[in-house]
Amino acid sequence: MKNKKLATIVAVGLMAALCFVGNYLQIKIPNGVLITRIHFGNSMCLLAGLLFGPIAGGLASGIGAGLYDLIDPVYIISAPFTFLSKFAMGYICGYFAKRERRLGSEVTHIAFSGVLGQLTYIVLYLARTYAVQIFVYQSAVQTAVTATLTNLLTSSVNAVIAVAVSVPLYFALQKPLKMTYFKDLITDRSDSSGKWYIKLAVVAAFLIVCVLAVWFYAVNHE
Repeated sequence: MKNKKLATIVAVGLMAALCFVGNYLQIKIPNGVLITRIHFGNSMCLLAGLLFGPIAGGLASGIGAGLYDLIDPVYIISAPFTFLSKFAMGYICGYFAKRERRLGSEVTHIAFSGVLGQLTYIVLYLARTYAVQIFVYQSAVQTAVTATLTNLLTSSVNAVIAVAVSVPLYFALQKPLKMTYFKDLITDRSDSSGKWYIKLAVVAAFLIVCVLAVWFYAVNHE
């Protein structure tokens, strides 16, 4: 449906802008040779998935966060991986949020979806942190583990902030948005059916691209 496609494009643009701006509300924390951050970008990534579903939410998250990295010299090399990992966060959050509710109340269902999105991102982010320490900086295993655990701490803080902010915002915005041009996106529910091997192929392809992104970072890092 043309109107729904246009609404999706507009939603992606609006939420990508919010994801981009949310990254500027931050506190940077030096972590040896790395810099980690506490910020509100993840809140907007989750909100995009909760409101508009996996595809729009994933694209908005990846584009907004990726653009932030592209214009910051500290993070520019990691922009491809940021796009992929943030896309994964928004996609997983949106995918479960738009499925039929099976976990008691709607609040529980939405909060659980946000937590799953954040866990997806944390796993990918920590895997990248460890890989960069080992393969790019050629650090000792203990140093890599220390850096990864430090990032785990800040990632956990970001996760709590993201869920605490995005879930109330979702409930505050969903009803007003149902009366707007975005109605079909807000009310849409994912079909839980589907061929498992197609989903497996998509996951495998995503993991391959993630590995290539880490390789790109390692090759281009000075």
